[in-house]
Amino acid sequence: NFEESLDRRLQNLKPKNRSDVLNISWMTQAIESLSETHNDVKSLITNLQFPSSDWDESWMDSYLNDSLKLLDVCISLSSEVSRLDQGQLLLQYAIHLLNVSDGHPPSDQRFRARDSISEWLQQVGPKGSNPVTPRSAKLEHCLDILRELVNTLYAPKIKTSARGRILLRAMYGVKVQTIFVCGVFVAAFSRSAKALVELQVPEKFLWSSTFMDVQNDINSEIRRLFGEGSLTVLKDVEAVDGRARELLALTENASEAFSSEDAEMLKNCVTELKEKVENFAQGLDLLSKQVDGFFQVVLQGRDALLCNLRVSSEQPK
Repeated sequence: NFEESLDRRLQNLKPKNRSDVLNISWMTQAIESLSETHNDVKSLITNLQFPSSDWDESWMDSYLNDSLKLLDVCISLSSEVSRLDQGQLLLQYAIHLLNVSDGHPPSDQRFRARDSISEWLQQVGPKGSNPVTPRSAKLEHCLDILRELVNTLYAPKIKTSARGRILLRAMYGVKVQTIFVCGVFVAAFSRSAKALVELQVPEKFLWSSTFMDVQNDINSEIRRLFGEGSLTVLKDVEAVDGRARELLALTENASEAFSSEDAEMLKNCVTELKEKVENFAQGLDLLSKQVDGFFQVVLQGRDALLCNLRVSSEQPK
């Protein structure tokens, strides 16, 4: 049942067309799916009546180490979502300044709007750039963590019970999905395809074929986008950025009087940007909640194992 559920979730992550790679809606669905899989592992342990006291010591070490690293990744991803959210507030402020009924905002409001839009563009970064900043250093650390997870993915075979083998298969599945989803997130936020991982899942796993298809579709499209010099693989950011640059061009000469034609262009541009920013903000809010939820799932799973270990150690032998 665990593997069938994982297969269905992976099928739901398969993009129907290129426009679905990568948008915030897909990212929200992906992190929600990952939380569900982690929860399924906890449920599986209970259903197997396989207490943590019966776990092999190497499994416990691996689980605790991996969960600690994942908490670090969650914090970095949450920080990136917050950065984007703060950025869209800059655009909302510019829209507020320029959204006047006659399309002729005062020059001082145009100056402030121009500065606010420029600050947004500086946050997003010029096309083709990827400066080394404290933010990118955090994402580089995430990349190191993902590499470590890959290196410990293929654990040596050990003798165990039938229930133990089922649990190991589930732990392998959740780790594969975790590496893939987090790798895509890090690639999207860092604007670098080097975070993408190409995992080879053996055919003995029911979900193997589905995973390989999803991984190929997503990774190939991300590499194509970066290869074409895209600012980001986040479609929502691209859409907002395009309109923001148009609006900036209209406010470049903020001290000059607007013609009727300029005023009409400004009104249309503001209206279009407002709609895109509102959708962007709503998407970021949902994504933020899912990333925070994933953090809690990982933390609760870790705490549950530690609690069970303490209870087991206190029981008389």
